[in-house]
Amino acid sequence: MDETLSLGRIAGVRVGLHWSVLVIVALITMALAHGRFPAARPGHSPATYWGLAVLTAVVFLFSLLAHELAHAVVARRNGVEVEGITLWMLGGAARLRGEAPSPGAELRIAGVGPLTSLLAGGVLAGAAVGLDALHVSGLVVEAVAWLGAINILLAVFNVLPAAPLDGGRLLRVYLWHRTGDRLRATRGASAAGRALGWFLVLAGFADVLFAGDLSGLWPALIGWFLIAAATAESRQAQIQGVLDGVPVRRVMTPAPVTVAATVSLSDFLAEGPFGPYRHSAFPVLAADGSVTGLLTVRRVQAVPPQARDHTTVREVMRPLGEVVTTAPDEPVLDVLPRLQDSPVRRALVLDQGRLVGILTVADITRALTWPTTPEGPQHQHPELSKDQR
Repeated sequence: MDETLSLGRIAGVRVGLHWSVLVIVALITMALAHGRFPAARPGHSPATYWGLAVLTAVVFLFSLLAHELAHAVVARRNGVEVEGITLWMLGGAARLRGEAPSPGAELRIAGVGPLTSLLAGGVLAGAAVGLDALHVSGLVVEAVAWLGAINILLAVFNVLPAAPLDGGRLLRVYLWHRTGDRLRATRGASAAGRALGWFLVLAGFADVLFAGDLSGLWPALIGWFLIAAATAESRQAQIQGVLDGVPVRRVMTPAPVTVAATVSLSDFLAEGPFGPYRHSAFPVLAADGSVTGLLTVRRVQAVPPQARDHTTVREVMRPLGEVVTTAPDEPVLDVLPRLQDSPVRRALVLDQGRLVGILTVADITRALTWPTTPEGPQHQHPELSKDQR
């Protein structure tokens, strides 16, 4: 689940919002301000209801963040790097870079989220009782009680055995422990997620069509998100299954076409696309043959035509410090997240400072689309086989 809006970093973890969480916050605010608060505690002004509803929705967001931070903290303690956290409609997603080393570690990482929400719900419910005993404003008590109930509901919903929910990860732990096959376990949890998603979609639309209840659109929307997220998780598992243990050298394009840093842009353009420069990005070499950067056709196009005669490649290239680099023996799975975050989606492959290849997202996609045998990804074509030299 990709973020739409970045919120910065908390404890070194990147935190962002998916657009769907803004939808749920708006719906929660309207439901509380127009429905629950006036019905439970009448007699207050609309401004009071709306102000408290907005505050309650924001606190709800923080409870979602606490849920995901718990995942992140436990993941780090179990040796799994955390790439970031994205809050979305169904709660949140802690993006982990790599897999848990064992079913036990996966159990701890997956289980701590619902436990955190359950604990938060219990604390908030107890706080509501205490505030009521202290004769605090009934509207405030109602808001705190709602937050307690929604956190408990969030904990219960998240333990449903369907990916990408925490319960789906717990199901994967069970299947992994039982079969010893992590990829097969992930596929099973993803299939359960899609099944639950389709059930919610069909049930929601049936409610709309046969009962005329437009609120059925709500479970249908949740089901649609579940299907999309479970499918993405299954795809990610396939990528990891195919590329597990595969070094960069087996996927990269070796001996890429290079361009000298001193070449003018006019001379560069005169050679392509029918000359050697048929690609869209080129490693740039200094006079001594060392790699100094990466030139993209997009950067060349940004230079006005009248300035290209006296503008060199060095002046418009992306410096080496801004380019993803990797070693030929580094696992492809370790490089992939950096490639996806890179604006040029390429990595220069250096062997002790010497350019030996270039790795692109297209190279990885080509490896993933190569047909495999029914036995699984360990029997692959020679370019990817671990045993082929």
